[in-house]
Amino acid sequence: MEHRWQIAISAGLLAALWAGVADVFQLVTWVGFLSCSTFFAQTETGVKGMFMAMSTNLSGVFWGWLIISGSGFFVSPMVGYAITGIATAAMCLQASYQKLAFIPGAFIGCCITFALGADLVAILPPLLIGATLGYSMSVLTAQLITITPKIQGLFTTNTAKEL
Repeated sequence: MEHRWQIAISAGLLAALWAGVADVFQLVTWVGFLSCSTFFAQTETGVKGMFMAMSTNLSGVFWGWLIISGSGFFVSPMVGYAITGIATAAMCLQASYQKLAFIPGAFIGCCITFALGADLVAILPPLLIGATLGYSMSVLTAQLITITPKIQGLFTTNTAKEL
């Protein structure tokens, strides 16, 4: 990993910022980090990658909500199992649609929904901010990579003048 320091600096700074913002606004921090991770795990970059992370995570939230809500209408747990199987198949099949092609993103969104009991108010803001966080980390990293040679030049130039 050639640009390890630039990645570390941007990830560290923005992760600290996100943790503080999440704390102030009482957002679920780990949801944002999972969404941020989705941005980096899928293959698209830039704004397109941010929207891929958002759309696949949000689709998973929908499927998780459907499983929880649908299962609640029936007394028999067998119906819930069937709904889970159908929704799982749908999360895989939806990948035929290019904007939902990252299957793990859907499963991440679904798992978040299970973990937070389908509380959409707790899920949606950090989920959307998290994908934006991932995109911001990539932009800041690119900027740091661009300025690194200039900064290194300052130190090597000063060192050469001192000799």
